[in-house]
Amino acid sequence: MRLLKSHSLLRLVNSYVIDSPQPANISYLWNFGSLLATCLVIQILTGCFLAMHYQSHVDFAFNSVEHIMRDVNNGWVVRYTHANVASFFFIFVYGHIGRNLYYGSYKSPRILVWSIGVIILILMMANSFLGYVLPYGQMSLWGATVITNLLSAIPVFGQDLVELIWGGFSVSNATLNRFFSLHYILPFLLAALALAHLIAVHTHGSSNPNGISSNGDRYSIHPYFMFKDLITIFAFFLVLSVIVFYYPNLLGHSDNYIEANPMSTPSSIVPEWYLLPFYAILRSIPNKLLGVLAMFGSLFILFILPLVDVSRIRGNQFRPAMRVSFWFFVVNFFILMWIGSQHPDSPYLEIGQISTALYFIWFLIVIPVIGLAENTLMDIATEN
Repeated sequence: MRLLKSHSLLRLVNSYVIDSPQPANISYLWNFGSLLATCLVIQILTGCFLAMHYQSHVDFAFNSVEHIMRDVNNGWVVRYTHANVASFFFIFVYGHIGRNLYYGSYKSPRILVWSIGVIILILMMANSFLGYVLPYGQMSLWGATVITNLLSAIPVFGQDLVELIWGGFSVSNATLNRFFSLHYILPFLLAALALAHLIAVHTHGSSNPNGISSNGDRYSIHPYFMFKDLITIFAFFLVLSVIVFYYPNLLGHSDNYIEANPMSTPSSIVPEWYLLPFYAILRSIPNKLLGVLAMFGSLFILFILPLVDVSRIRGNQFRPAMRVSFWFFVVNFFILMWIGSQHPDSPYLEIGQISTALYFIWFLIVIPVIGLAENTLMDIATEN
């Protein structure tokens, strides 16, 4: 019986990882999935090691991180790897989402795949925020204070919710313990969701650049696409090694190397770079409640993308208008990222407000209007 179960498990792994048929014309843009899986494994392994030496106490957290960096054998490598792979995680996930947006991979029959992916993105952001607080430097403390305080904008019970998260009346030892527990648990939930994502992809297979069915022209993952995945994974390891050994703080914030001080507020409180676009959306709206709703709405709006894209053509390969609007959206996203790193003064505030409006307009107006126009032109061409 045990041999039979083992055989069944191997057959299942083989069908998903070895023999799964993939479109022959997919490019290296389809390698983000394997890169993200690699990042998740690295984060779980390095996180488990760091947890062995970390102390989730406001009096000892900062010093325990310094202990890892200075006293634990090769602890600095593990810590810098964990911190920098978090940034690569978001580089790859933004690239993965961008590829899906460009090639229309979110459309039926892959709506479930897309929805699970959006949930993974939201949980990733939550987990990265939790992890950013754990070193308990200046930016950790004040970032946690500012971001958790946003929930006080919720009418009636907002302040009670904030105090429940804090475990008191300010960011304290109880807060750090809760954040550490959640930061340790969430990656395993992300791993389960990633597995569900893989199963959903396997059901209908990967999409392809042309946006058309290619059931007759498919190859198995091994060895054809596995070799392509290994090329990008090794390239990632090379770049990661250079950053960890030579530029470990390239993507970090210098204020977080100052121990947390509740009596001293940093001149500028900003999140990590990969959360800056959404932070810019939050700050662009003067009303606190509306700003919080806009920030969360900028993520949850991704769920409605399969509904608002009414075009009968999948992807942007044969849609010149949509292709132009896509690159306009990408540029606007980088503008939001830049605005999020600036002080909320003029003209940055006004630019952020315009970019925020354009962000939502792209989803709610540009995509459906272009889709309707294309469908109308196709109908006219068919009639003629």
